[in-house]
Amino acid sequence: MTNPVLSRATAKVERRLIPFLMLIFLVAFLDRANVGFAKGDLQIYVGISDSVFALGAGLFFITYALLEVPSTMMMHKMGARFWMSRIMVTWGLASAALMFTKGPLSFYALRLLLGAAEAGLFPAAIYYMGCWFPDKSRGKAIGYFFVAAPIALVVGGPVSGLLLGLNGFFSLAGWQWMFLIEGLAACVVGFWAYWYMDDTPAKARWLSDEERSALVDRLALEASSKAGEKAPPSWRQILADSKVWRATAVHFFGQVASYGVVFYLPAQVSALLGKKMGLEVGLVSAIPWAVAGAACIWLPTLADRINRHRAMSVILFTVGGLSLALTAYGSPVMRMLFMCISCAAVITVCPIYWTFLPRYLTGEAAARGIGFASSLGIIGAFIAPNLRALVSQAMGGPTYGLFAIALVALVGAICVSTLPWPVNVQRSRVQVNGGASTRAALEQLGE
Repeated sequence: MTNPVLSRATAKVERRLIPFLMLIFLVAFLDRANVGFAKGDLQIYVGISDSVFALGAGLFFITYALLEVPSTMMMHKMGARFWMSRIMVTWGLASAALMFTKGPLSFYALRLLLGAAEAGLFPAAIYYMGCWFPDKSRGKAIGYFFVAAPIALVVGGPVSGLLLGLNGFFSLAGWQWMFLIEGLAACVVGFWAYWYMDDTPAKARWLSDEERSALVDRLALEASSKAGEKAPPSWRQILADSKVWRATAVHFFGQVASYGVVFYLPAQVSALLGKKMGLEVGLVSAIPWAVAGAACIWLPTLADRINRHRAMSVILFTVGGLSLALTAYGSPVMRMLFMCISCAAVITVCPIYWTFLPRYLTGEAAARGIGFASSLGIIGAFIAPNLRALVSQAMGGPTYGLFAIALVALVGAICVSTLPWPVNVQRSRVQVNGGASTRAALEQLGE
């Protein structure tokens, strides 16, 4: 039996927060990935070679990783509203500054600056959703959050293509307009976030007293169950916890697989069509991300309903790797089909495996554990373009770099299969409320 007040509160939270969190990640992902659309123009006008581009694209994730944990801990201390707003405004300015790229050194420096500015956004968002969404609806929330990535690439392809067409307007190149406009959009969203977001459900004036109480009680109950499972409360215990390291490894392989696709899909579509980068390539590049967006909406919700997150993650890693390898073969139609499948798999697997740590950790331990896993795992995004470029150069063809990314996805499938998925709070028997079982406490909430 469900608690109608809790259901009503959760539905209100979903309607208010999920679209806005999606908007935040959409703008963030667009500012990370738009460099792929500028690749050709940067090579022509600024003298950026393939190897320089690969290194610069990946350098973003070095400063991002180094500052991920400190940024997440600051968010825990200062509140999500202020800290996430600060992140968005500073990364927007850094992204816009890429319009001043003059050569390899300035490209490297500005990508490092962008990574430093955006550090902490992703773990802060995952932590924030853990503060608002009960376990049974968190996978759905994270899935919708991640759907912003393919939406960014669906929207970003045509938009970036159009902005590239502004070449010469007010004496600026098209790629400069693209970085300027898309960067300033992040600043606007950042200022809006400070007004729109609340740090915790207890501060949400848009919930009734009854709804707020039901949601706060449910989240407190789940936090008690995680405490009963001895969630690591300190850095020493976190670093000694094999579950955290395994979750970090899964995230690493997931990032190699996804960014090994993201940074190169526009160029791959351009070669497939035999067309120069522009609106047509942007529109066709949007098709695989539209499929990925639909998968992100459906599959994480399905994983929540059947409670098979680990098995689904294994399947998606495997399908993603195999289909990515097959994009090198067959007719253009078949290759585009496998691009759609691989994009859907490597993007959708992320929100499903990211439900693990919020179930396992709570409070400050969650902020530390999620920040740690994200900071080390995101190094995979630095490895991805450089691995693909290095293998392609060493073996004498781009197909081999593609195969290297596909192999990493298969390793991810093996790694995620080792994660012991936490038991749902509904099934646990930990002691809460002065000795009452979790089942009894859930009955008090009407579950």
